[in-house]
Amino acid sequence: MTKKINHIGIAVKNIEASLPFYRDVLGMTFEGSEEVAEQKVRVAFLAVGESRIELLEPTADDSPVAGFIAKNGEGIHHIAYEVDDLVVALDRLREQGVRLIDRQPRQGAHGTRIAFLHPRATGGVLTELCQST
Repeated sequence: MTKKINHIGIAVKNIEASLPFYRDVLGMTFEGSEEVAEQKVRVAFLAVGESRIELLEPTADDSPVAGFIAKNGEGIHHIAYEVDDLVVALDRLREQGVRLIDRQPRQGAHGTRIAFLHPRATGGVLTELCQST
């Protein structure tokens, strides 16, 4: 079902302030940034091997990422696993009784389709499944 770790999402208050550490200090390759209006977040991706780090900056006070930062501070927000077929993966998880946040895929950054699994079903880790289109 899962192919690889696609990315690790890190919640930050400000991408511009956080980016130099990952790009300049750790030497990751900056791949660009974009706003994902549906999720009220701006994201920046940095390549590290075959995976990526996704910096997540809230664009509104009622953004889920803003709520995460208010409760937990900046830090790891989620782990994303790449799958071949997101609809099939969600159906399989639902049949196994896994609690889903997203019952259907939605649009993510870079044209991907994404869905989140509830942390209560994944040992406390917010888990994202993603499918490249």
